[in-house]
Amino acid sequence: MALADSTLLMLRLVVGLTFAAHGAQKAFGWWGGPGFEGWQKIVAGMRFQPAPLFTVASVGAELIGGLLLAVGLFTPLAATALIGQSVVIILKVHLPNGFWNKAGGVEFALSLAAGVLAILGIGPGGFSLDHLIGFGVAEPVVWVLLGIGLLGGLAAYGVSRVAAAPQTAPQQR
Repeated sequence: MALADSTLLMLRLVVGLTFAAHGAQKAFGWWGGPGFEGWQKIVAGMRFQPAPLFTVASVGAELIGGLLLAVGLFTPLAATALIGQSVVIILKVHLPNGFWNKAGGVEFALSLAAGVLAILGIGPGGFSLDHLIGFGVAEPVVWVLLGIGLLGGLAAYGVSRVAAAPQTAPQQR
């Protein structure tokens, strides 16, 4: 099992720290990111309302969820948040640009989401804090968490679609 545990550790580190780095860009402006206020303006521009709530949720999912995934602590919960965030990122930001990452498409975001999905389905492995403290969930709970992540992401995406819909003036009689 050492090979599988080592492989899961590497996958968790790459995927988790990539998400955490994106969260740090949004939270602190590191590595050329917009920082929290800049990210909140971007979120508002994408018509997520209330923007402060969606800003905190997206930063928290990426930064905290990414770090928890990387160290393998409360992995199913971290993966759930990251799946929800991935759904929003893919549908709202990347899907309109096609597949290839060069054009801003879904290629990269979809790869990260697949990594999170694999970790959720397989578990964090033996080289994780979850293993150390004996934290885990049964397979039916994994399915529920997957559903929560997918539906949560779809709901958040739906909020932005409703906010973007043209408003019609009430008819006068």
